[in-house]
Amino acid sequence: MKVIALHLPQFHRIEENDRWWGDGFTEWTNVKKAAPLYSGHHQPKQPFQGKYYDLSDPDVRKWQAETAKQHGIYGFCYYHYWFKGKRLLEKPVNEILDSGEPDFPFCLSWANETWTRKWDGQESDILMAQNYGDREDWEEHFNYLVKVFKDKRYIRVEGKPLFVIYRPASIPQCEEMIQFWRELALKHGLKGIHFVQTIGGFPTFNRQVFDASMEFEPHYTFAHGHMNGIWIEMNIKGQQHIAVNYDKVWSSILERTPHRNGEIVYPGAFVNWDNTPRRGVDGQSTLGATPEKFGLYLSRQMERARTLYKSEYLFVNAWNEWAEGAYLEPDQNYGYAYLSELKKVTQHESNRNKSIGGSSE
Repeated sequence: MKVIALHLPQFHRIEENDRWWGDGFTEWTNVKKAAPLYSGHHQPKQPFQGKYYDLSDPDVRKWQAETAKQHGIYGFCYYHYWFKGKRLLEKPVNEILDSGEPDFPFCLSWANETWTRKWDGQESDILMAQNYGDREDWEEHFNYLVKVFKDKRYIRVEGKPLFVIYRPASIPQCEEMIQFWRELALKHGLKGIHFVQTIGGFPTFNRQVFDASMEFEPHYTFAHGHMNGIWIEMNIKGQQHIAVNYDKVWSSILERTPHRNGEIVYPGAFVNWDNTPRRGVDGQSTLGATPEKFGLYLSRQMERARTLYKSEYLFVNAWNEWAEGAYLEPDQNYGYAYLSELKKVTQHESNRNKSIGGSSE
């Protein structure tokens, strides 16, 4: 069983964010300005020993990869931002490609949303619109991706590079584009592309077009789970705030029977959830999360991944979504406790495989 952690690259300065949000903006800007909304609401989140890192620093990328590997993570899935030829936040991955470091498996997830001021992907107050173009534009995009796909560290399934698309239903000619890319992949000497669609709270596409689906948690459960007791409405200074019961969300995840119909489904897991640093009282915050609970629930999901899903991968949200409260990286409150729980679970899985003569990977 291989754990892949979703990875946000918005921890370095770019010209566009300076223009839209102010000089020096990174994800840390939202994290630092967060404030508690109610008693027991732990904000702002602070990285362990004040490590407000910059992803343009190769030493930071090395530290992330080494820390992840030491605690049982197989690889990172970096978010990829492409707007009809315009790239954003591409520097960390480009430098990983150019330098060959760190030597750590990775893949890409195309976060094909329009960027807005509300951080929710809705088509209002647009900063950068998502426009998919035609075959000429698709080929330009592929020509960038193929350089990434051919990297020796890139994660593959049956020899095919694994590529996630976040919102395929938003792409007007998604099936045509995917078929075109598959043809181009063969022409470039690849065995094809292992296309994975994200299933969360947005509409899904015709699953037969994709090789697999990935359950993006907790959004998948928010949209498709048993919702009794998950939401807790709060009144904060006259405004409604939605809190999320951590245990109820995980219970819904673990009780759900995957609807596979013969398709490959990669199960998901989440560390925590609190997007109030981005959205304030309009966001959601989680009640009841602890490292010990995360470890317990993750171990059960790992077993389900093996027995019910028969999946090679499990995707965790996330490595470093600090402004959404979904991060494995050490913080000032719990230190390395969440990572330690992950390590226990993955070591147990590895030992189990060894005991039955399987691979330790």
